[in-house]
Amino acid sequence: MAKVASKNAKIKDAKASAEAKNWTKVIKAVRSPKTGAYTFKEQIIHKDKVKDFLSAK
Repeated sequence: MAKVASKNAKIKDAKASAEAKNWTKVIKAVRSPKTGAYTFKEQIIHKDKVKDFLSAK
């Protein structure tokens, strides 16, 4: 039989789940000055700072 999760474990997972929803993976295409080819810059950032990341050069 499968193990039953304790009530405390469910509460901790709910808190972690709620906190995890505040983070976003952002991928930005950046052009190389030497070759002109595009590379991709990836970061996991807080959802409030997405616009700052995309607007920065």
